[in-house]
Amino acid sequence: MAVPSVAVQPRPSILSRLSESHNTLGFGFMLPAAALLLVFLTYPLGLGVWLGFTDARIGRPGIFIGVENYEYLWSDGVFWLSVFNTLLYTISASLLKFVLGLWLALILNQNLPFKSFFRAIVLLPWVVPTVLSAIAFWWIYDSQFSILSWALQQMGLIDHRINFLGDPTNARASVIAANVWRGIPFVAITLLAGLQTIPQSLYEAATLDGASRWQLFRYVTLPLLTPIIAITMTFSVLFTFTDFQLIYVLTRGGPVNATHLMATLSFQRGISGGQLGEGAAIAVAMIPFLLAAILFSYFGLQRRKWQQGGGD
Repeated sequence: MAVPSVAVQPRPSILSRLSESHNTLGFGFMLPAAALLLVFLTYPLGLGVWLGFTDARIGRPGIFIGVENYEYLWSDGVFWLSVFNTLLYTISASLLKFVLGLWLALILNQNLPFKSFFRAIVLLPWVVPTVLSAIAFWWIYDSQFSILSWALQQMGLIDHRINFLGDPTNARASVIAANVWRGIPFVAITLLAGLQTIPQSLYEAATLDGASRWQLFRYVTLPLLTPIIAITMTFSVLFTFTDFQLIYVLTRGGPVNATHLMATLSFQRGISGGQLGEGAAIAVAMIPFLLAAILFSYFGLQRRKWQQGGGD
C-alpha cells in the first residue's frame, strides 16, 4: 500500500516572521521618532547638565568644577528674583488662562449662530507667531505712543500716560496680560473639545432631577472635564514656565530685572554673557519645576482611569 506524500510547507523566513509580528512593527514605527528624540532632546539635555558642572565659556570648553555654579546661584539675588518672577508669571498667567479659557469654551459650546466662524477667530492669537504678538504688545505698551494710554485718556479715566514697561509692577502685569491673551485660545479650544465628549443624556437626566445650571456644571461638567483640565493645564504651565520670546522682545528682563524669568536669565548669562556653565546651571534648575507639572498631569490621568472603572 502506497503511503501518500505530505507536502512540506516551507518554513517562513526570519524577515517574514518579523514583518508579521505586531511588536516588531510597532518598534519599527517608533524607531525614527526615538532617533529624533535622542538627537534633538536627549543629547542636548545631557550636554546641558554636563555644562552646568563646568566653567565653560563661549569659545572655551571649560573644566569640571562640580557644584560651584549652583553654589554661586544659591547666593545670587538676581537668580532668586528670576525664580520668583517665573513662579509669579506662571501661576498668575495659568490661572487667568484657565478661568477665561473655560468661560470661553462654555460659551462656544452653546448653539450660537456662526459658531464655527467664532471658533476659528478665537484661534488667531495662538496661530500668530509669538514675536509678532510681542511686537504688537510692544506698540500697545509704548510709553509715548501707547494706543491703550491714548484710549484711556480719551475716556477720561487717566490724566497722564501709563509707563507700562518702565515700572516694575506695571511691567510684570503687562507681560502676564500679553501671555494670557496669547494662551487663552489653546486652553479654550482644548477644553471645548473635552466638553463635546460629555454625553448630552447626562445633562438631560440631571435637568429632569431638578438640577440648576450651577449644579450641572459642578456635578456633571467639572468632574468629567477634570482629566482634560489636568492635561491642558500641564501643557499650559510648561509653555508659560519656559516662555522666552515674549519676555525677550518686550522687556529683555527689565526694568531692573523685574521681568527676568529663569529662561531669559539663562540666555543672558549663557549666551549674551558668555558664561555657558552658569547659563546651563540656571536651565537645569528649571527641571524640578517641570517635573512637578508632569506629575500633575500623571495624577490627572490616574483620575481618568478611576472614572473609567480601572484600578487605582
